[in-house]
Amino acid sequence: MLDWIANIIADMGYLGITLLMFLENIFPPIPSEIVMPLAGFVAARGDLNLAGVTIAGMLGSVLGALPWYFAGRLLGEERLKAWADRHGRWLTVTPSELDKALDGFLRHGGKMVLFGRLVPTIRTLISVPAGFACMRLPRFLIYSIVGTVLWSGLLAWAGYLLQSEYHTVADYLGPVSVAILVGIVLAYIYRVVTYPRQVGSRR
Repeated sequence: MLDWIANIIADMGYLGITLLMFLENIFPPIPSEIVMPLAGFVAARGDLNLAGVTIAGMLGSVLGALPWYFAGRLLGEERLKAWADRHGRWLTVTPSELDKALDGFLRHGGKMVLFGRLVPTIRTLISVPAGFACMRLPRFLIYSIVGTVLWSGLLAWAGYLLQSEYHTVADYLGPVSVAILVGIVLAYIYRVVTYPRQVGSRR
């Protein structure tokens, strides 16, 4: 995959970075932890500009977040509540919990989107609850852009400084992404297993 990513950046430049970061949000096995440091390394060689690399990465990432946002909007709060009422065990949430979660997102959604963009794995998933909560698109875009510029810029800057050792960024962040994903899966399994008891304790 590394050679494929390197070839796209070499052949397409900024457009290739935008395309890769778009696909990273749609197809998670393409990791930004490799794309952006590699792009930073290319900038360090003088073939691209570091600011342009950051902007291209941000643009692709934000565009890739939009399908998840609109999927949340399309599903909608009422349909989600109906699903929670019928299939709460598998959604691991009751309608009342969903109300609280959406209310919290309405009050703090901007911060959640901004900081969520800085966390591996979460940075893609955070778009869905933003859509559920019907966060206004301009607000969603502003916070997504700020968070994504920070994420893309830091990764590109790391690759710029490390140059030929840019892959060490992925070496450090890869286990973090895996740990977060495992934590999400384990939390989901725990909620499914304990769901009847949790519901009963609230009655």
